[in-house]
Amino acid sequence: MKTNNPAKPIETVSILTCPQCGHQERETMPTDACQFFYDCKGCGAVLRPHPGDCCVFCSFGSVPCPPVQLHGKDPGGTCCG
Repeated sequence: MKTNNPAKPIETVSILTCPQCGHQERETMPTDACQFFYDCKGCGAVLRPHPGDCCVFCSFGSVPCPPVQLHGKDPGGTCCG
């Protein structure tokens, strides 16, 4: 895993975009865990990470989750575990 510049602040807010209805919602990401499910506030679809992604923010967010921002993406999709 690579390590990003420690001087760069970690972003904790990401905009999730539903792939079914296009609804966008600004959400605060957990810094100590991955979020595996998200209920779209537009259509009610349950979002789950794509294969190889660790969480919904890495799959549908404008910003990847804090562990990926810090350490890069783990090829096994286990950045939070």
